[in-house]
Amino acid sequence: MKLNRNSIYIHLLALLLLLAACGQKRQEPVVAPWGEIADTIPAGEDFDLDDIQRNGELIALTLTGPETYYDYRGKHLGTHYLLCQRFADQLGVSLRMEVCRDSSEMLQRLADGEADLICYPLSKKGLGWMVDKEKEDLHQELQKWYRPSLMAEVKKQEEYLLSSRSVRRRVFAPMLNRSGGVISHYDAFFQHYASQIRWDWRLLAAQCYQESTFDPQAHSWAGACGLMQIMPSTADHLGLARSDIYHPEKNIAAAVKYMAELEQSFSDINDRSERTKFVLAAYNGGGYHIRDAMALAGKYGRSANRWREVEPFVQGLQRAEFYNDPVVHNGYMRGSETVNYVRRIMERWNGYRGVKTVHSAACPTGVPQKAKRQRKAKYQVTESP
Repeated sequence: MKLNRNSIYIHLLALLLLLAACGQKRQEPVVAPWGEIADTIPAGEDFDLDDIQRNGELIALTLTGPETYYDYRGKHLGTHYLLCQRFADQLGVSLRMEVCRDSSEMLQRLADGEADLICYPLSKKGLGWMVDKEKEDLHQELQKWYRPSLMAEVKKQEEYLLSSRSVRRRVFAPMLNRSGGVISHYDAFFQHYASQIRWDWRLLAAQCYQESTFDPQAHSWAGACGLMQIMPSTADHLGLARSDIYHPEKNIAAAVKYMAELEQSFSDINDRSERTKFVLAAYNGGGYHIRDAMALAGKYGRSANRWREVEPFVQGLQRAEFYNDPVVHNGYMRGSETVNYVRRIMERWNGYRGVKTVHSAACPTGVPQKAKRQRKAKYQVTESP
């Protein structure tokens, strides 16, 4: 369902009326400095602050979105997520953030005792919390912990994490010796390992420059390491020892092994040149998000196997009407970043080959015209004045 700004209150009111009709005792909501803590939903068991700390985990519910929660290259971001993480750190427990499809699911799961709190967006005050009425100590701890400056702090933190300043790397020239055709000090490795996936080695070099600017010691805030910015968890999966993660050749070899897996996962795309773009996009943004964009492309009558026709929907996953679409299973993504990642690599590859890049005109909003017409027809009735 499409969540508008008032729907969470409508669902909450309906649930409260239902509980009152069943003879449940009601308790007035508590207004916090940053929003409303509604502690009117009974739980099956009294699992309060001491139990949460003893269990070692805080379970929070939210919705997917740029302000709430999303996956970014294997790490979790979003203002609400970062706030919940800080609160969990304050309690000395880990955070399990679970994404619901809509406000009804959040309310029902809290009522069923499946979570400790709800974190949701407010139209004017920015953020609201909903805590089970039995968790009085948790509610009091939230009130005591929060301070008005926290919202601005986490937004600033997120902006930094998403900027190039959060990546520690030395910036080298994109080509070491143009007249001699030498791209980098690692050309021999690119040539050897690119052949394993039948890629032009210059394409692999172009991708490497996009990832690390040829700095083998590059390190990102998310933990990505080395020339090809491999995550430690990915290194474990690929059999690359963490002690070798900064080793130039081993880092490149592991990245190629991972791209071979991505090639296989997109084997339904028969055109190799097309499949390469999908593999690059998946390397950057996650294959599950790219599959969501492909599903959207198919829904709107576009070819799901041609990157030019899927690309607008990768960008579209930044918009609520797309990341909340029923065919999308993995929510919001920073699609414009992934689209630019693929474009820059392809342009640099063309430069390495001496091929002139031809820029095609794109829809300025990033949404195909056909999709825009359908979206307008579908949603114009529900739009607020």
